[in-house]
Amino acid sequence: MRLIPADAAVRSAPGAGWAMAGIALAVLAADQVSKSLVLAARPSGVTGTGWVSVRLVRNTGASGSLASGYPVLVTLAAIAVTALAIALALRARTRGVALCIAAVLGGAAGNLADRIFRAPGLGRGGVVDWIHFASGGGSLDLADLAIQFGVLGAIIALVADGRGRKVREARQVSESG
Repeated sequence: MRLIPADAAVRSAPGAGWAMAGIALAVLAADQVSKSLVLAARPSGVTGTGWVSVRLVRNTGASGSLASGYPVLVTLAAIAVTALAIALALRARTRGVALCIAAVLGGAAGNLADRIFRAPGLGRGGVVDWIHFASGGGSLDLADLAIQFGVLGAIIALVADGRGRKVREARQVSESG
């Protein structure tokens, strides 16, 4: 029995590239549409009650408003993260990891689009965060959720792949011995 190298399996799997592109574009589109809807509604203050509500926030910094006084630096970092996500998605060893990183890529592209195209101008725009959590007091958007769940999913897929690889290697040893 001949095993196909894991990195070749993702690239040669029918439709894997299209699935990755589809996920990234779906996340990007959902993020931008949701932000446009919230901006059109122009909520003042916090809308809704409970743990999750709508609150419009313009975040010029990175996650958690880190480096908010340096929007150009944050934009350059966002470009680097987007490029890294593309490289990781193309080099992913398993389909699960590749698809999760595609979600990260879509989220990174959504936030990068805000930084480039939204006011106050090129490379200085603020990300439109609108999902507000009462318990932590922080706000985020669909792009942030895609990034966080994509990274978590990729980690889980990597751990599962590592365990699966060990099982396959043990079978090979027992079959050959």
